[in-house]
This record gives sequence, structure tokens and C-alpha cells, in this order.
Amino acid sequence: MTSTPNANLFSRLFDSLDDDSRLAIETLDGRRISYRDLIARTGQFANLLVARGVKAGDRVAVQAEKSVENLVLYLAVVRAGAVYLPLNTAYTLNELDYFIGDAEPALVVCDPAKAEGIGALARKVGARVETLDASGGGSLSEAAAGQPSDFATVERGNDDLAAILYTSGTTGRSKGAMLSHDNLASNSQTLVDFWRFTDQDVLIHALPIYHTHGLFVASNVTLFARASMIFLNKFDPDAIIRLMPRATVLMGVPTFYTRLLQHPGLTQEATSHMRLFVSGSAPLLAETHREWSARTGHAVLERYGMTETNMNISNPYDGERVPGAVGVPLPGISARVVDPES
Repeated sequence: MTSTPNANLFSRLFDSLDDDSRLAIETLDGRRISYRDLIARTGQFANLLVARGVKAGDRVAVQAEKSVENLVLYLAVVRAGAVYLPLNTAYTLNELDYFIGDAEPALVVCDPAKAEGIGALARKVGARVETLDASGGGSLSEAAAGQPSDFATVERGNDDLAAILYTSGTTGRSKGAMLSHDNLASNSQTLVDFWRFTDQDVLIHALPIYHTHGLFVASNVTLFARASMIFLNKFDPDAIIRLMPRATVLMGVPTFYTRLLQHPGLTQEATSHMRLFVSGSAPLLAETHREWSARTGHAVLERYGMTETNMNISNPYDGERVPGAVGVPLPGISARVVDPES
């Protein structure tokens, strides 16, 4: 009898890795993290999670600033078979009270400056608290440094949960969208193919990692392709213009493009090494699309997705990208247009 492969997203990302010396992440301050380093660091974090009592299926809620360690934590939570719950860094204690009470995490990770207030909320559901700051320091990463890097990735099935993301709550309270290992893996692999990602790609990662676009689309797609990412802690137009000559892809929201259009350094020459500009999370104005094409010679690829489903629709990689349109359903996706009244 043949054994079924582990459906854990982490296994699907890394088990078939043929060259772990490849660069996975670099930062503006000169850190260079190979795939081998990344896997080892997630092993340390996963061992710590287990030592802190996190079991398969437990929720780990995270409200922390963007850092490489925060991304490592996401991968480690998934590797340990737990469920990653990222929370917008702008959420107030009142909002967090609802999310923590609703999800009942086993562990809450937060910025050290917020540990007291969040600790009180965590105690209500019996959750432990660890800290992680904007530079990747804090009690979590300090304790993880003393853990072994070997970790047997916990077996998960296709339909087991990998993450919960709370939606913006257009009807009443925000609802937790439950995303399985297969949801995240299949969507990312579809995008690798549809957007022609290869191991030669270099992504400028300037999105936040508490929502679908920055966490799942940007990060998972890059890692599935064995590509690398230049990790920016926040959107920085000067840094992005400076990085374009050695990068190939930028994923952004419409405000990225409107702000970059105000930058005098945005020219056809500056963007000549880039192959793909993706926009999502909000509608890109047709006017912005046309202005970007005129300035750079590149047509932005706009796509449409939802927290609940990941990406559904995309402009084509080859073929016309129509300003003000989000394109066609991705392979394996069916869509229909309906009249909401009837």
C-alpha cells in the first residue's frame, strides 16, 4: 500500500526542494536567508510552539509588525499543524477582544509594547502570550534560538485548517474565513503557473503580511517557485525604485502605483529589468493603469480575490490587460455574473 504524501502546506512547499542553498529572503539591511536557513529557523520556532503547548489544530493569533521572523512564525505554525491567525496591526484592544474571544487561540503573539493589554485578553481564553517586535526580537524569537532546528512536519490532510483570516465584516461582525492546506497550496501553485513564476524571479515584497495578498499570494507564490524576495518592512517608494534594476516582480495595492507615479525616478529605464507588476486588494483606476503603461511601458496585471477564496480572477499574463478590468477566471475556477435583485 502506498502512503499518501503529507498534505501540510509546509511539506508541499519544501519537501521537494532540490537546492536548499538558494537565496529565499534578503532584507534592506543586508541579511541573506537561504532556503536551508529558512527551514532550520521554522524548525526552531515549531519546536518552541510545541514546547509552549501548541497542538495540531490549535490557533496561534499574531498581531506583530512585519519582520522576517513574523514570516518564519507563519511557516512554523503551519509546520506544527496549528492554525495561523494574523491580525491587522491597527486593531485596537476592543477589536482584539472580539477576535481573540471568537477564535480562542492557544497562543497569542504580540508586540512587546502591547503585551500587557493583550495579555489580559488572552487570559480570558486561557491563552499564553509571547512577544515579537518590529526587528524580529522578543520573547518568542529569543526562546526559539535555543531550540533544535530539526522538526518532523506534522501530518495534515487536504481539508485541515492552515489559517483563519477575519474578513472586513461588510455585513455585521467580521467573520473568520477558514483556509485549508489545500486551499493555500493549490491557489499558489495555480498562480506560479499563470503568472509564469520561475526560480529566477526576485519579488519586491512591500505588502503587509496580515492579509491574503502579502502573506499568501506574495510569500507562498515566491516560495513555491523557488524564487527569492527582497523583504521591505513597509512600502518605501525610494527603496522600490532603487531595487527595480535587480528585481523582476512587484505586487502592490493601487496606492503603491499612484505613489510611485509621483516619483521622478519612475522611468522606462528604471523598470526595464522588471517583468511583472501585479495590483489587487482594491480596484485600480483605469486612469492609473494607462498612466503607468505610458510612463513605464508595462501594463499592470490586475487580479481579483477574496479572503475566503484566495485569488479567483486575473488579467492574462500573455494578452491584453484591460484598464479597469480584473480579467478572467483562473484555471479551475468558475465564475458567473448575476443580478443581485433576482
